[in-house]
Amino acid sequence: MVEDKLLIWKLRRGSRDALSRIYEKYRDNLLRIAAGLLNETSSAEDIVQDVFVAFVRSAMQFQLTGSLRGYLTTCVANKARNLNRAKSIQRTINLDEIEPRASNFKRPEQWIINNEEFRQLNAAMRQLPYEQKEAVILHIQGRMKFREIAKMQETSVKTALSRYRYGLNKLRSIMNGEVTK
Repeated sequence: MVEDKLLIWKLRRGSRDALSRIYEKYRDNLLRIAAGLLNETSSAEDIVQDVFVAFVRSAMQFQLTGSLRGYLTTCVANKARNLNRAKSIQRTINLDEIEPRASNFKRPEQWIINNEEFRQLNAAMRQLPYEQKEAVILHIQGRMKFREIAKMQETSVKTALSRYRYGLNKLRSIMNGEVTK
């Protein structure tokens, strides 16, 4: 968080390097979140770009009260939800279509995924109701707390927690080959 505050301070003083560092630090995670909530790669990329453009435009007035990751994740999730509402669709993108981008960080475990398990999980995620899928993705991938998810979904913390729990249970059931509705 200290690094993020320093980067925002530098961004306000016109540092392109600070903007580049923020973008590189959060881009891949935000793309995965957007792709998990939308139905096409280009829309996910557009949403992430829109969030960063809006962030840069508001940088002079922006006050970091929590984590920058959490703020950007919330922005991406809200834009994805608005786009889904506008299109009146609730499908996910096939994550096999997303080209992973190599990170400058030395975390190879993020990029080593068994293809068959990945396809199974992707197929299972497509079967979840949107609210459950959103809760699962935002908590696991976005590392958001249930309080934050509840606020974003305009529901109680217990409902957000239930959506997450029901989503995980359904995923387990599907992955274990059990028949579900």
